[in-house]
Amino acid sequence: MAIDLLNHKLDRAFDHIDAAGREVVDREDLLGLGARILVGFGESPTSLAGSGLIGGFGAIWASLSDSLGRDGDCRLTREEFRTAMTKAFVTGDAYEPVFRPAVAAAAEICDGDGDGLVGVREFRTLLSAYGTAYDDVDAAFDRLDRTGRGVLTVAELVAAARQYYTGADPDAAGNWLFGPL
Repeated sequence: MAIDLLNHKLDRAFDHIDAAGREVVDREDLLGLGARILVGFGESPTSLAGSGLIGGFGAIWASLSDSLGRDGDCRLTREEFRTAMTKAFVTGDAYEPVFRPAVAAAAEICDGDGDGLVGVREFRTLLSAYGTAYDDVDAAFDRLDRTGRGVLTVAELVAAARQYYTGADPDAAGNWLFGPL
């Protein structure tokens, strides 16, 4: 069951990247997700925050392709994406040095005023870039806002992403990062 849960979440992650529905993703598709995030927040890709996000997403792609012994110009099928994510970030040691900084960059872009907090409006903008259905955003936010404060901290978002992308615990709040599974 744990493997089925993780594969389901990784399939959804593949779909976030495969916005065109081609059933294959490449580096440009992942950078396109980064661009959608930046556009949603009105952030320039050349700003410090924008270049951090785009650079982080580029590093994720490099780790994915490296984990399969391919160059960065490769394309990945859904199954190859699952395998690469697992090798690089779940069982491999690239999560902290590669994936986490990219997630932190995305979470920090959501925190436009730098107070360390992300409200539901900013969260909705972020999830819109991932293609999350509007109705699922509030459910996701409510599950992640375990204290009921009406805000998430940047640290909570980063922790939820780790649970989502690498975790096999069916009860983890991070499973709700993009709405109900």
